[in-house]
Amino acid sequence: MTKPTLTPVPLDAVPIAGIAERESTADGVVLHRYPASVRREIGAPGLAVYEPMPAGARLLIRTDAEAIEIDAALMRYEIADLPPPLAAFDLVVDGSLAASTIVDDTARTLVGPAGDIVDVVPAAPSTIRFDLPGDAGARVEVWLPHAVVVALREVRISSGATLHRAHPLERMWVHYGSSISHCLEAPRPTETWPAVVARAAGVELVNLAVAGQCVLDGPVARLIRDTDTDLISLKLGINVLNADVMRERAFVPALHNFIATIREGKPSTPLVVATPIAFPGFEEQLGPSVYRGPHRFDAVERPPELRVGALTLARIRELIGEVVGARQAAGDSELHLLDGLTLLGPEDADLLVDGLHPGPAGYRLIAERFREQAFGPGQPFAADAG
Repeated sequence: MTKPTLTPVPLDAVPIAGIAERESTADGVVLHRYPASVRREIGAPGLAVYEPMPAGARLLIRTDAEAIEIDAALMRYEIADLPPPLAAFDLVVDGSLAASTIVDDTARTLVGPAGDIVDVVPAAPSTIRFDLPGDAGARVEVWLPHAVVVALREVRISSGATLHRAHPLERMWVHYGSSISHCLEAPRPTETWPAVVARAAGVELVNLAVAGQCVLDGPVARLIRDTDTDLISLKLGINVLNADVMRERAFVPALHNFIATIREGKPSTPLVVATPIAFPGFEEQLGPSVYRGPHRFDAVERPPELRVGALTLARIRELIGEVVGARQAAGDSELHLLDGLTLLGPEDADLLVDGLHPGPAGYRLIAERFREQAFGPGQPFAADAG
């Protein structure tokens, strides 16, 4: 059987869900989950590294094409002794995983233990090909790698075929979080826990989780406020501790303001606030935490006079509960608290690959429990809620 002849489709005509903006660069079209205005106002180097990794982004199409090819320049960051992330593409047809492919030969940025860039190893762009059902009525999703930077160069489909945006699902879910929601350790884009939950619950996903960057930035609150969505969740706290970006005095009003900003545009949208999962060894330890090598995070000691008002993970959970409770008491009946320890607790610590981040089994467990507690019968995101 001969392969069908393929014809390029203009990149601006290719529907891509889960992104805010496309940026034309020398490498190709980079997909951003945060618009330029948000990235500019935050200005953090870590955001520039991880935000262009299109977690949750996917081509969302209906087409009578029998095949699709994607040319893309891929860049992965290899950090010290951590396992390199995988550059995987997943094909989902009518909700079922139909095929998956991993690109091994990507460009690589080598990062040293102190966060310094040691070297950049270039690589040629890759071509990813999937056979399609050739049925214009099918809902076709090509989930893009969640753990590498993707610059699209060209998309081709069978000559003579048409390509349109697939009809969106009934509800949209926006999720904001840290690396534990970005899920760099997941092997495939459909195996991050937000993707697993979204697919199982039958909702469209916008994943605003960026590794190391969940610190209640005001521009992100405004982005969520202005995004057309039916459901919102925030999984907060761990990056505040890891980077030691706030003390108790700043954290409480920052969280109030983050939620209040979202409520300016989404006054009655169901909003779930989840506290941190277990981080053994740091439950009562002050931040920051520093990665010291295989499976080991250490605290940075501080003099007694600097300990007052500093945050532990246990205290962060308490404060999040107090803020959510206060806003519920003030009349926000669609604001809900989810205890992160019920997603992955101390008894599940063996599922943490480095003491902090879950591995694939840990993410599956979080997905199962989050779906039950957020989307299950009688829960805030249940299809018949309200």
